[in-house]
Amino acid sequence: MNIGLISDTHGLLRQSAVTALKGVDIIIHAGDIDTPEVLAQLSAIAPVYPVRGNMDRHPEMKHLPRYEIVEAGGLFLYVIHDLMTMDMDPAAGMDVVISGHSHIPEIAYRGRVLYINPGSAGPKRFQIPVSVGMLEIKGGKMTPEIIELEG
Repeated sequence: MNIGLISDTHGLLRQSAVTALKGVDIIIHAGDIDTPEVLAQLSAIAPVYPVRGNMDRHPEMKHLPRYEIVEAGGLFLYVIHDLMTMDMDPAAGMDVVISGHSHIPEIAYRGRVLYINPGSAGPKRFQIPVSVGMLEIKGGKMTPEIIELEG
């Protein structure tokens, strides 16, 4: 199973992000979507599991959950926009934590739990790269990847 990871689009879905996400089985958007058009465009690629970020103030974003638990490839993925707002211990049953907010791409293990922030796929800020993430799950094994986009 191939999972596309995207966050902090802030109303901008770049063609390079669309190209990078083509062929995935599902897409997880870790918040700060800003406009429903971004979700509509992503839904044309694959089913989307979005969470609401601190900048998702558009009336059509208010229904989005603050966090989501997605079962994919036999593993449990906890999706939240801002790690600092997490009020549970992911070691209690989660395999992966996917977040956004910082705009900084990161892949790290904390104990047995994989933490991945795909970075920001929206407007470029400072010297932070524009990026998305991929997570391949095969035979219970996870292979995470950060893909830097043309920005």
